[in-house]
Amino acid sequence: MCGITAYCGKGEALPFLMQGLSKLEYRGYDSAGVTTLENNQLITVKCKGRLENLENKLKNQHLSGHVGIGHTRWATHGVPSNLNSHPHTNQDETIALVHNGIIENYRELKDELLKKGYQFQSDTDSEVVVQLLDSLYDGNLLEATQKVLAQIKGSYALCILSTLEPEHIIVAKKDSPLIIGKTKDGYVGASDIPALLEYTKEVYFLEDYEMAVLSTDHISFYDQHGHPIEKQTTTIPYDLEAAKKDGYDTFMLKEIHEQPHVIAETLRGRINHNHIILDELKDIDFSQFNKIYLVACGTAYHASMCGAHILKKVLDIPVLSEVASEFRYDDPFVDEKTLAIFVSQSGETADTLAALRLAKEKKATTIAIANVLGSTISRDSDYVLYTCAGPEIAVASTKAYTTQLVLLILLAYYIAQQLGKDINKQIIQQLMSIPQHVDTILKDENLFAQYAKMLENQHDAYFIGRNLDYASVLEGALKLKEVSYVHADAYVAGELKHGPIALIENDSVVIAVATQPHIAQKTISNIQETMARGARVILLTTQNMEVKNVQNVYELPDIDPTLQTILVAVPLQLIAYYTACIKGCDVDKPRNLAKSVTVE
Repeated sequence: MCGITAYCGKGEALPFLMQGLSKLEYRGYDSAGVTTLENNQLITVKCKGRLENLENKLKNQHLSGHVGIGHTRWATHGVPSNLNSHPHTNQDETIALVHNGIIENYRELKDELLKKGYQFQSDTDSEVVVQLLDSLYDGNLLEATQKVLAQIKGSYALCILSTLEPEHIIVAKKDSPLIIGKTKDGYVGASDIPALLEYTKEVYFLEDYEMAVLSTDHISFYDQHGHPIEKQTTTIPYDLEAAKKDGYDTFMLKEIHEQPHVIAETLRGRINHNHIILDELKDIDFSQFNKIYLVACGTAYHASMCGAHILKKVLDIPVLSEVASEFRYDDPFVDEKTLAIFVSQSGETADTLAALRLAKEKKATTIAIANVLGSTISRDSDYVLYTCAGPEIAVASTKAYTTQLVLLILLAYYIAQQLGKDINKQIIQQLMSIPQHVDTILKDENLFAQYAKMLENQHDAYFIGRNLDYASVLEGALKLKEVSYVHADAYVAGELKHGPIALIENDSVVIAVATQPHIAQKTISNIQETMARGARVILLTTQNMEVKNVQNVYELPDIDPTLQTILVAVPLQLIAYYTACIKGCDVDKPRNLAKSVTVE
């Protein structure tokens, strides 16, 4: 869950490394560092804390090398500190590297290296890689890297430079993202596309176990056995402006407001005269499946819960939503008659990728729903659908979530359509109006900011809902926890009296969602139970719903209940956002979190 950058070219390396790290800081921000190669020496500057700490430290130094690597860290092994920061070097400082991922067998490797007399400066698993590389180097850095990769277990994206071979950088990957860009002055590498866009839109995507050697005027690719391979560039279709705040105070607020546009983009070309068009899936025979799994983590899991509910309703076959980190340890009932759908914003989520690989081993047909072009999950799945949300920089997901919901609803009705089932044409028609409805809700932003004031002095909040609304409140509670640090729990409303109501006292804040007409009144009755115990309630419901004695009621636009899960996400996002602002939190970079969770 770290960000890495690399530069090998005619210009100075540092400007690229630092601008790239600034665009990757969402991947980790407890320490940062850079190494450049100058006069056949490695110059390393690194420090604990945010990237601005490194920027301030570099003001007193001038790093002018033309080859360099950079890193921004989210700790997995070793507390945040200057010594645990990357880049890591060997003892005589002839080799330096940056690493994203986890070396699972680092203890065994470290013990062997200690026996050989190697000394370690950090508590990280990553330092083992550079010391092992030192021990295996015999005049050819690429061959030594190949030997290292054969010994380490786990995930990695590596960028390596050395005074022993000063004209190039070696990169390699497995399970962690690494993208190479071709510029007019050389070659650059990074963990994510926004870090490259200021310099190039022509990129290479490394596959697992592949390596590359970057030089100023040449790049060579190799498989895990060291055999040369050919790769083609991909042109990235969006520009740097998509990764900037565009006048908003934060990326999160910008991305909340981008939802009408990105939902429209996700829908573009996918509905024609009430007929859903998903040509990416045209080769699938959906009649062969007797069950469906939806697998994801975090926010994407809540989208999957909604998707599973809708799929089950329209297809009338077993549909299960599973947390990816549990899926492969729970002996899932997966075989060649299983359709497995994997949802991930980044397309690099380690647990989701592991679940995908298990499903493929068990002969399931796999579909990825992702937001990042060329991400690992999109390459490894049999089929892929892109959400068209564009770059999402804030750690807390907003526009990726609502576009995931849109795409899952499209997928559910597409499968029903392909199977010849009767589908609700009104829902298909109303899907096209979702962007306008979201825009209408955004116009009430100040009202949600007022609701957020109710949470200003609260340590806890309670969310309740039923049916599809339960998935919505799970996501609402997660958003509030992520960005404001208010402890928030979400409950099936009918379960309140089975324990959680004991927590409700005078001045407690309860946020309720009641958009499903066949069960909404029961949720509203549960609200009354909390109010009788002194709770202050915010109710998000639909127009024409009968509500008594609730002061804070927001009525969502009139639309089919199946689609309300998309609309209700927006007020919940804004309440979380403004609560975080009131409490003075760093909205875009919540503590302890990283945008792309590339380790288990």
